[in-house]
This record gives sequence, C-alpha cells and structure tokens, in this order.
Amino acid sequence: MGRQWLHAKRAVASMKKAQATGKIVREIMVAAKTGGADPDANARLAAAVEKARKESVSRDVIERATRKGAGIGEDKLVMEHVTFEGYAPHKVPVIVEVYTDNVNRTAPEIRFIFRKAQLGTSGSNKFLFDHTGIVEAHHPDPNTDLETAGIEAGANEVEPLSHNQNDDIPPGSAGARFLADRSALHTVSKWLAQNGWTVVTSELGYVPKNFPELTEQQRTEAGEFLQELEDHDDVHRIWAALK
Repeated sequence: MGRQWLHAKRAVASMKKAQATGKIVREIMVAAKTGGADPDANARLAAAVEKARKESVSRDVIERATRKGAGIGEDKLVMEHVTFEGYAPHKVPVIVEVYTDNVNRTAPEIRFIFRKAQLGTSGSNKFLFDHTGIVEAHHPDPNTDLETAGIEAGANEVEPLSHNQNDDIPPGSAGARFLADRSALHTVSKWLAQNGWTVVTSELGYVPKNFPELTEQQRTEAGEFLQELEDHDDVHRIWAALK
C-alpha cells in the first residue's frame, strides 16, 4: 500500500477545506443579500469577510460573492432559505438552516438524514429556542470586563466564549457571546467593533432554552448525527440543544 493512506488523508483534508471555504463564501453572499454590500453598515458581512480573509479566500472571490449576494451586476444570487426542525438522537432539539438553489433536491436529502438516524426525527420544536441576535467577538485584553462591555454595547446577556468553543477566538484573548434583541444586532456589533473587539459572528440565530442531560456516549451519538448534517453542502447553520 505504500503511502496511499497519506494521500487519501490529504485528499479528505483538501475536500473538507474546500467545503469550509464554500460555506464561508455562501455566508458572504447571504450576508450581503440580507444586509447590503457595505461591511461598515452590515456587521454580519464584515464578520464573514474577516473569516474569509483568515482562510486565505482571495479578494476577487470575496468581492464577487458580495456583489452576487447584494444583487449588483448581472450575476444575482438565486437561493431559497429553508428551515428544518427536528430532533437528533436522544431527543436533542435541532434547527437546521439551509440555503439552496433547488429545494426539491435538498429537502428530501435533509429529511433522509433525519430518517436514517436511529433516533433522529423531524418535528416542530422552535418553541424550545429563543430567536435572538447573536454576536461572538474577542478582545486582546484577557482581563476585559465582559459584563460592562455587554451593558455598554446594548446586549441583553453576555457569556464567556473560549477557543475550544469557537476556533475564531484566539487563545489568551477575552472571548464572549453577546445575546441581543434582533433589532439591536447591528448596534451591538458596531459598538464592539468600535471599542477594540473583533467581531467573528453577527447573525440572528436560535438559542436553546434548555439542554437535555446526556451521557458521554449519548453526546457522541448526537454529535455524529449533527456532523452528518453539517457535511451537507447546502446546510448553512445548525442550532442544537447540545453543550
């Protein structure tokens, strides 16, 4: 066999990187579609562009994705936003956000992933989540007072966020997740960006109201199911009551 296993491993890593880059580019398009092409006035777009730069996405690709999402020029974004509600194994509530150019193709594929999971099921569950504004950011001073920052930014809640929870939070920095009214999302992001914080996520999302108690084995099984959903090209965001 020689070193064929190594070539296979590299191929898988390359495929994963391409998939991740594709999702970042899609996030740029969606952000521009929902909030406009100006990063200074669109915190979600600014965060997506910054993430793309960290992943070495070229400037041309970023600008093209921004124009396409914002509908500037001939190449406009034609994509539908679809939300799937369901449960991962062990009754973990899940909301899956999908952006697709072909709902008739994507919807059966997502439902199939739910069906083939031993305990994964579909079903209404949005009442188990709060639909809210979510901003994740980091500050270079690890001793920054998170509560004060949250109050001054206009957030309703703030919680620490580590590198282990979000790869975009540098080790040794002060990371935090700020929850805000949906209408205040841009205001919170803008205040943070103007006061030394680097915003890595700014979006409307779903925060679980409660988390089921799971064993380590159950958590692993639920995680494997969520990873399969994440690997689908059209899946944009997964919100799950899983710590």
